[in-house]
Amino acid sequence: MAHVLEITGLHKRFGGIVVADDIALSIAPGQILGHIGPNGAGKTSLFNLIAGVVKADTGVIRLNGERIDRMAVHGRARTGLSRTWQHIRLFPSLTILENLLVAPRHSPDETPLAGLLPGTADARQQIHERALAQLAKVKMLDAADRFPSELSYGKQKLISIARALMNDGNCLLLDEPMAGVEGPAYDAIKGLVRDEAAAGRAICVVEHNISFVRDLCDSAVFMFNGRIMARGTVEDLVRNPDLTELYFGT
Repeated sequence: MAHVLEITGLHKRFGGIVVADDIALSIAPGQILGHIGPNGAGKTSLFNLIAGVVKADTGVIRLNGERIDRMAVHGRARTGLSRTWQHIRLFPSLTILENLLVAPRHSPDETPLAGLLPGTADARQQIHERALAQLAKVKMLDAADRFPSELSYGKQKLISIARALMNDGNCLLLDEPMAGVEGPAYDAIKGLVRDEAAAGRAICVVEHNISFVRDLCDSAVFMFNGRIMARGTVEDLVRNPDLTELYFGT
Protein backbone atom coordinates (compact mmCIF):
# COMPACT_ATOMS: atom_id res chain seq x y z
CA MET A 1 0.00 0.00 0.00
CA ALA A 2 1.38 3.43 -0.97
CA HIS A 3 2.01 5.81 1.89
CA VAL A 4 0.25 9.15 2.08
CA LEU A 5 3.02 10.80 4.08
CA GLU A 6 6.70 9.79 3.97
CA ILE A 7 9.52 11.49 5.87
CA THR A 8 13.20 10.60 5.70
CA GLY A 9 16.28 12.13 7.30
CA LEU A 10 14.50 15.15 8.76
CA HIS A 11 16.73 17.42 10.85
CA LYS A 12 16.13 20.76 12.54
CA ARG A 13 18.29 22.64 15.02
CA PHE A 14 17.69 25.95 16.80
CA GLY A 15 21.15 26.90 18.00
CA GLY A 16 22.12 24.18 20.45
CA ILE A 17 18.62 22.69 20.63
CA VAL A 18 17.79 19.84 18.27
CA VAL A 19 14.03 19.51 17.70
CA ALA A 20 14.21 16.94 14.89
CA ASP A 21 17.01 14.39 14.82
CA ASP A 22 17.00 12.18 11.73
CA ILE A 23 13.22 11.68 11.74
CA ALA A 24 11.90 8.90 9.51
CA LEU A 25 8.16 8.34 9.41
CA SER A 26 5.43 7.04 7.14
CA ILE A 27 1.66 6.72 7.37
CA ALA A 28 -0.77 4.88 5.12
CA PRO A 29 -4.30 5.79 4.00
CA GLY A 30 -6.86 5.20 6.73
CA GLN A 31 -4.24 4.96 9.45
CA ILE A 32 -4.33 6.94 12.71
CA LEU A 33 -0.82 7.40 14.06
CA GLY A 34 -0.35 8.73 17.58
CA HIS A 35 2.61 10.88 18.67
CA ILE A 36 3.34 10.64 22.37
CA GLY A 37 6.16 11.78 24.62
CA PRO A 38 6.92 14.37 27.28
CA ASN A 39 6.62 18.12 26.77
CA GLY A 40 9.51 19.40 24.69
CA ALA A 41 10.00 16.07 22.91
CA GLY A 42 9.55 17.66 19.46
CA LYS A 43 6.04 16.52 18.61
CA THR A 44 4.57 19.89 17.67
CA SER A 45 7.89 20.90 16.10
CA LEU A 46 7.57 17.89 13.81
CA PHE A 47 4.09 19.04 12.76
CA ASN A 48 5.48 22.54 12.10
CA LEU A 49 8.19 21.05 9.90
CA ILE A 50 5.72 18.90 7.97
CA ALA A 51 3.34 21.82 7.43
CA GLY A 52 6.13 24.23 6.46
CA VAL A 53 5.66 26.65 9.35
CA VAL A 54 9.32 25.93 10.14
CA LYS A 55 11.84 25.02 7.45
CA ALA A 56 13.88 21.86 8.00
CA ASP A 57 17.66 22.00 7.83
CA THR A 58 17.79 18.73 5.88
CA GLY A 59 15.49 15.88 4.97
CA VAL A 60 12.74 14.92 2.55
CA ILE A 61 8.97 15.09 3.07
CA ARG A 62 6.66 13.52 0.48
CA LEU A 63 2.89 13.76 0.34
CA ASN A 64 1.18 11.34 -2.02
CA GLY A 65 4.56 10.75 -3.63
CA GLU A 66 5.22 14.45 -4.30
CA ARG A 67 8.09 16.19 -2.56
CA ILE A 68 6.72 19.06 -0.46
CA ASP A 69 9.61 20.05 1.84
CA ARG A 70 10.63 22.82 -0.56
CA MET A 71 7.11 24.20 -0.80
CA ALA A 72 5.65 27.14 1.12
CA VAL A 73 2.87 26.50 3.63
CA HIS A 74 0.09 27.23 1.13
CA GLY A 75 1.70 24.93 -1.44
CA ARG A 76 1.68 22.05 1.01
CA ALA A 77 -1.95 22.76 1.88
CA ARG A 78 -2.91 22.67 -1.77
CA THR A 79 -1.20 19.31 -2.11
CA GLY A 80 -3.63 17.90 0.46
CA LEU A 81 -2.13 18.59 3.89
CA SER A 82 -4.18 20.19 6.66
CA ARG A 83 -3.66 20.68 10.38
CA THR A 84 -5.05 22.02 13.61
CA TRP A 85 -3.16 23.80 16.40
CA GLN A 86 -2.71 23.33 20.13
CA HIS A 87 -4.27 26.74 20.66
CA ILE A 88 -7.45 27.26 18.66
CA ARG A 89 -6.91 29.71 15.82
CA LEU A 90 -10.42 30.47 14.68
CA PHE A 91 -10.94 33.98 13.32
CA PRO A 92 -12.84 35.77 16.11
CA SER A 93 -14.44 38.38 13.85
CA LEU A 94 -15.88 35.77 11.45
CA THR A 95 -18.93 33.61 12.04
CA ILE A 96 -18.49 29.86 12.36
CA LEU A 97 -19.67 29.38 8.78
CA GLU A 98 -17.30 32.07 7.50
CA ASN A 99 -14.40 30.38 9.31
CA LEU A 100 -15.06 27.31 7.19
CA LEU A 101 -15.64 29.20 3.95
CA VAL A 102 -12.10 30.62 3.97
CA ALA A 103 -10.49 27.18 4.39
CA PRO A 104 -10.71 25.31 1.03
CA ARG A 105 -7.38 24.83 -0.71
CA HIS A 106 -8.81 26.17 -3.95
CA SER A 107 -11.00 29.26 -3.63
CA PRO A 108 -13.00 30.85 -6.46
CA ASP A 109 -12.10 34.28 -5.03
CA GLU A 110 -8.31 34.01 -5.10
CA THR A 111 -7.86 36.72 -7.75
CA PRO A 112 -9.37 40.22 -8.03
CA LEU A 113 -11.02 39.28 -11.33
CA ALA A 114 -12.49 36.02 -10.05
CA GLY A 115 -16.01 37.39 -10.15
CA LEU A 116 -15.74 37.88 -13.90
CA LEU A 117 -14.77 34.28 -14.61
CA PRO A 118 -17.39 31.74 -15.70
CA GLY A 119 -18.32 29.20 -13.06
CA THR A 120 -17.34 31.36 -10.09
CA ALA A 121 -20.87 31.53 -8.69
CA ASP A 122 -21.25 27.74 -8.95
CA ALA A 123 -17.90 27.19 -7.23
CA ARG A 124 -18.89 29.50 -4.38
CA GLN A 125 -22.16 27.63 -3.96
CA GLN A 126 -20.36 24.28 -3.87
CA ILE A 127 -18.00 25.52 -1.14
CA HIS A 128 -20.95 26.91 0.81
CA GLU A 129 -22.71 23.54 0.63
CA ARG A 130 -19.53 21.73 1.70
CA ALA A 131 -19.17 24.03 4.71
CA LEU A 132 -22.76 23.40 5.78
CA ALA A 133 -22.18 19.65 5.34
CA GLN A 134 -19.11 19.82 7.59
CA LEU A 135 -21.08 21.68 10.25
CA ALA A 136 -23.84 19.10 10.01
CA LYS A 137 -21.25 16.33 10.39
CA VAL A 138 -20.10 17.77 13.73
CA LYS A 139 -23.70 18.62 14.74
CA MET A 140 -22.97 22.34 14.77
CA LEU A 141 -25.22 23.51 11.96
CA ASP A 142 -27.26 25.61 14.36
CA ALA A 143 -24.10 27.58 15.24
CA ALA A 144 -23.35 28.64 11.65
CA ASP A 145 -24.13 32.32 12.26
CA ARG A 146 -22.59 32.53 15.72
CA PHE A 147 -19.09 33.74 16.57
CA PRO A 148 -16.35 31.54 18.09
CA SER A 149 -16.45 33.38 21.43
CA GLU A 150 -20.07 32.31 21.85
CA LEU A 151 -19.15 28.62 21.85
CA SER A 152 -17.60 26.40 24.52
CA TYR A 153 -13.93 25.47 24.21
CA GLY A 154 -14.80 21.92 23.20
CA LYS A 155 -17.13 23.11 20.45
CA GLN A 156 -14.45 25.48 19.17
CA LYS A 157 -12.10 22.49 18.95
CA LEU A 158 -14.72 20.67 16.86
CA ILE A 159 -15.04 23.66 14.55
CA SER A 160 -11.26 23.86 14.14
CA ILE A 161 -11.21 20.24 12.95
CA ALA A 162 -14.16 20.85 10.63
CA ARG A 163 -12.29 23.81 9.16
CA ALA A 164 -9.21 21.67 8.58
CA LEU A 165 -11.38 19.13 6.78
CA MET A 166 -12.55 21.83 4.35
CA ASN A 167 -9.12 21.39 2.73
CA ASP A 168 -10.47 18.04 1.49
CA GLY A 169 -6.95 16.57 1.41
CA ASN A 170 -6.00 13.09 2.53
CA CYS A 171 -3.54 13.93 5.32
CA LEU A 172 -4.62 15.54 8.59
CA LEU A 173 -2.38 16.61 11.48
CA LEU A 174 -4.19 17.06 14.80
CA ASP A 175 -2.20 18.84 17.50
CA GLU A 176 -3.61 18.00 20.95
CA PRO A 177 -7.25 17.88 19.84
CA MET A 178 -8.42 16.71 23.27
CA ALA A 179 -6.59 19.26 25.44
CA GLY A 180 -9.20 20.97 27.62
CA VAL A 181 -12.07 18.98 26.06
CA GLU A 182 -14.56 16.86 27.99
CA GLY A 183 -18.14 15.63 27.85
CA PRO A 184 -20.06 15.45 24.56
CA ALA A 185 -17.32 17.27 22.62
CA TYR A 186 -14.83 14.57 23.63
CA ASP A 187 -16.99 11.81 22.16
CA ALA A 188 -17.80 13.90 19.09
CA ILE A 189 -14.12 14.49 18.28
CA LYS A 190 -13.31 10.82 18.79
CA GLY A 191 -16.13 9.79 16.45
CA LEU A 192 -15.12 12.35 13.86
CA VAL A 193 -11.50 11.16 13.79
CA ARG A 194 -12.65 7.55 13.40
CA ASP A 195 -14.98 8.47 10.54
CA GLU A 196 -12.31 10.40 8.66
CA ALA A 197 -9.84 7.53 8.95
CA ALA A 198 -12.50 5.09 7.76
CA ALA A 199 -12.96 7.33 4.71
CA GLY A 200 -9.27 6.81 3.85
CA ARG A 201 -7.66 9.87 5.38
CA ALA A 202 -4.21 9.48 6.97
CA ILE A 203 -4.26 11.10 10.41
CA CYS A 204 -1.42 12.00 12.76
CA VAL A 205 -2.38 12.90 16.33
CA VAL A 206 -0.21 14.60 18.96
CA GLU A 207 -1.91 13.95 22.26
CA HIS A 208 -1.09 13.64 25.98
CA ASN A 209 -4.38 11.88 26.70
CA ILE A 210 -3.12 8.30 26.51
CA SER A 211 -6.64 6.85 26.78
CA PHE A 212 -7.66 8.78 23.66
CA VAL A 213 -4.56 7.59 21.79
CA ARG A 214 -5.12 4.00 22.93
CA ASP A 215 -8.77 4.06 21.84
CA LEU A 216 -8.14 5.52 18.40
CA CYS A 217 -4.65 4.92 17.09
CA ASP A 218 -3.54 1.90 15.08
CA SER A 219 0.01 2.56 16.27
CA ALA A 220 2.06 5.33 17.84
CA VAL A 221 5.55 6.76 17.94
CA PHE A 222 7.31 7.82 21.12
CA MET A 223 9.38 10.99 20.79
CA PHE A 224 12.10 12.33 23.06
CA ASN A 225 14.60 15.14 22.43
CA GLY A 226 13.63 15.37 18.77
CA ARG A 227 14.02 11.67 18.12
CA ILE A 228 11.55 8.88 17.45
CA MET A 229 12.63 6.40 20.09
CA ALA A 230 10.13 3.66 19.23
CA ARG A 231 7.08 2.81 17.18
CA GLY A 232 4.45 0.21 17.98
CA THR A 233 1.07 -0.27 19.56
CA VAL A 234 0.19 2.16 22.32
CA GLU A 235 0.09 -0.70 24.80
CA ASP A 236 3.62 -1.77 23.89
CA LEU A 237 4.92 1.78 24.24
CA VAL A 238 3.32 2.54 27.61
CA ARG A 239 4.47 -0.81 29.03
CA ASN A 240 8.09 -0.20 28.02
CA PRO A 241 9.93 0.72 31.25
CA ASP A 242 12.65 2.67 29.40
CA LEU A 243 10.07 4.86 27.67
CA THR A 244 8.08 5.27 30.89
CA GLU A 245 11.21 6.56 32.59
CA LEU A 246 11.78 9.06 29.79
CA TYR A 247 8.13 10.19 29.90
CA PHE A 248 7.79 10.62 33.67
CA GLY A 249 11.45 11.11 34.59
CA THR A 250 11.27 8.39 37.23
